[in-house]
Amino acid sequence: MRTLTERIEIFKSSDLYPVISSEFCNGRDTCEILSGIAAAGARVVQIREKNISDCAMFELVRKCKKITDRCQMLLIVDDRLDIAMAAGADGVHLGQEDFPLPEAKKLAPGMFFGVSTHNAEEIQKALAEGCSYLNIGPVFPTRTKSVACGALGLEKAEELKKLVTCPFSVMGGIKEHHLELLCSKGFNHIAMVTEITQAPDVEAKVRQLRQIMKGC
Repeated sequence: MRTLTERIEIFKSSDLYPVISSEFCNGRDTCEILSGIAAAGARVVQIREKNISDCAMFELVRKCKKITDRCQMLLIVDDRLDIAMAAGADGVHLGQEDFPLPEAKKLAPGMFFGVSTHNAEEIQKALAEGCSYLNIGPVFPTRTKSVACGALGLEKAEELKKLVTCPFSVMGGIKEHHLELLCSKGFNHIAMVTEITQAPDVEAKVRQLRQIMKGC
């Protein structure tokens, strides 16, 4: 079992942050997508499922953990602290309406906790409560997640980035052609969904995206 410090270091060493939702995999199995991501050398992955049963979610995370353990990746589960704990995942990503971070940390003090943030107040709250990392977004318009604030835009994301004192990622509508600009602005952990999960060759796509980020 990894310590929290080890989990934080793995996240810091990561670049691309793939997020897998089965509804955006073009009918392919989540573990098939994850295997391609892992083969391309990504260090972190998030499993996000909103419309499957608890039992199915637990079994899915357990299967994913076998892959991430073998490839020394960080496995993060969206929303579900209970399933992450039961399946032995590394972390949980919490939205603004999910289980409160302070209580989550009491239940799982060694867990790696991320928090979705959309404005300065949410960033300050996440930092005060001791998140392991936070996500700023959505940067661009996205179809994979609905938020009341809409897309922030790059200028606003840059403004919010200045407030962050912990590791952080950015997400929301990010495509391959955005990577060079985002990296040039100091966004080093970039979360992507459909650009990865809908690629015909997931491994090749992730290698290509990571190479772009390395070259920035």
